[in-house]
Amino acid sequence: FIDFGAEWCAPCRMFAPTFEKAAQNHTDIIFAKVNTDEQQGLAQAFEIKGIPTLAIFRDGILLGQNAGALPATAFEKVIEQVRGIDMEKVKAEAAAAKAKAEAKA
Repeated sequence: FIDFGAEWCAPCRMFAPTFEKAAQNHTDIIFAKVNTDEQQGLAQAFEIKGIPTLAIFRDGILLGQNAGALPATAFEKVIEQVRGIDMEKVKAEAAAAKAKAEAKA
């Protein structure tokens, strides 16, 4: 999980303790923070339009983004949903989409 935010952002500051507690509770997951003021190029690469935005990865695949500060219970639900995703299916779908795009080129 990557938390895109900035120090001046009130919702980012509100979400920070939730993000930090989740990181402490789920030591098998990587939690990272990106300051969008300091890392503007990275924020642009991820097409961050508002902060806070949570980028959700699993097995190196971007599964989605969630804009806005999540309450702790909602964030825990997201974490459990991500744990439950069938990554073999996701990888097969990504490979099929890539093959289809290459066939069109």
